[in-house]
Amino acid sequence: MLIKKSTDIKESDVTPESTYRNRRQILAAAGFGAAGTIAGGLLPRTAFAAPAAQEGAQLAGVVQSPLSTDEDPNSWEELTTYNNFYEFGLAKSDPARYAHEMSVEPWTVKVDGLVGNPADYSVDDLIRPSQLEERIYRFRCVEAWSAVVPWVGVPLRDVLERLEPQPGAEFVAFETLERRSEMRGVRANVLDFPYVEGLRMDEAMHPLTLLAVGLYGRELPNQNGAPIRLVVPWKYGFKSIKSIVRIRLVEDEPRATWNQTNPREYGFYSNVNPNVDHPRWSQASERPLGGFFRKETLMFNGYADQVASLYEGMDLRRYK
Repeated sequence: MLIKKSTDIKESDVTPESTYRNRRQILAAAGFGAAGTIAGGLLPRTAFAAPAAQEGAQLAGVVQSPLSTDEDPNSWEELTTYNNFYEFGLAKSDPARYAHEMSVEPWTVKVDGLVGNPADYSVDDLIRPSQLEERIYRFRCVEAWSAVVPWVGVPLRDVLERLEPQPGAEFVAFETLERRSEMRGVRANVLDFPYVEGLRMDEAMHPLTLLAVGLYGRELPNQNGAPIRLVVPWKYGFKSIKSIVRIRLVEDEPRATWNQTNPREYGFYSNVNPNVDHPRWSQASERPLGGFFRKETLMFNGYADQVASLYEGMDLRRYK
């Protein structure tokens, strides 16, 4: 991957997390204000670098994306110790405790189906031709908690265009690693593994949809979906599948794991919609990770201006 070796990184290349989290003050001092997004290239990379104490190699050549929110990200500790990754257990702390047992080198992603360039690709093969971007996105879990996450990755659209979707490819299916020897949740059969998710082709090609390989400017930790995962910020978090080992272009809607497990509670689309409650709780509000007070949930997780047109004419209560 496009990674600096630790010996190549100067202390001056790494800024404390407190600086990263005070983004509004940085923007104000630079005269950009705090409304909306950040224009790419306006701020130096060091303004948003990860703390030196964090694990994982520093990612090189990352630029700021104009698609980032101006909200302050959650801390590295919050984002890496409170996770859903059932391959390692049901508790939020299980991935941080056990995901180190998963080996991520070497890693191969099988690309097949209705695609012009089917092959087994390394992560570098998929990512290297594109510019790595830092995108600070809102994240909303179906369990009604939320976070703000500084991902690093490339637009999925760029990758798919190089793979050359063929006529008839209407959906993109993704599959997570299933390795019983390294994943205690798989051994416990807590779900029907391997975990599968999918997007309609226009969703996959949307500019917001990201293939992420980093967090806080460093390689993804295992518990967050190393070495490569999907990020779809207007959908509930379980759609953003982790540790991808297969990308398949298909004609028919994929059999997504949670949708197949309990279709009444988990729709295939799983767009963040505060007007459609989960059968067991309201989706009208959310608890920010690390916070105490709840806040109102926004339609499409606050990305309605960008993505609402994808669903024009659809009954979002039926196609939930």
